[in-house]
Amino acid sequence: MRISLCLVTWNELEGCKIDVPNLPRELFDEVYAVDGGSKDGTIQYLESQGIPVHIQPKKGLNAAYVHANQVSTCEHVVVFFPKATTPVEHLARFRPLFEAGNGLVVASRQIAGSVNEEDTGLWRPRKWAVWCLALLASVVWRREGYWVRDVLHGFKGWSREAFARMKVLDYGLSIDIEMVVRAYKLRIPRAEFP
Repeated sequence: MRISLCLVTWNELEGCKIDVPNLPRELFDEVYAVDGGSKDGTIQYLESQGIPVHIQPKKGLNAAYVHANQVSTCEHVVVFFPKATTPVEHLARFRPLFEAGNGLVVASRQIAGSVNEEDTGLWRPRKWAVWCLALLASVVWRREGYWVRDVLHGFKGWSREAFARMKVLDYGLSIDIEMVVRAYKLRIPRAEFP
């Protein structure tokens, strides 16, 4: 099983300087970036670190994921946002879940053992809103399999075969919820880890 690691960037020089030196590159068969048009030196920094950069042909997060999938030469793709906000060690958690047959794997901020930036307060509007949206999507579209709790987190991975079946839009910002809903409709096996 071959897995690509795609760094999704747009003016993330400072985050890249923290995350890129710590990436577990040995866990992946190829590492590249899809960039939305950085002007802060992100592209030059990534290239200086031996990471090829592909400029996405369309604007938007959906377009970045679609381009990441097109550029990959592997069976699976993991997208990571090098903003120095997510531990790079979590990248090691994807391969076992792909090997278990999952077509969509989400790094969750909503399940037991996870950390959400709102967890320290009593008032958690974003966390609750995401949970409610996840519940609604599950009730409306899920007929079997795992119920994904974090339907708006971009740190995820997929099989390229599943991505092709999903036929996601190549424009806009709906990619995270769109992939979960289409995985439900198509009965694509899915998993989350905290």
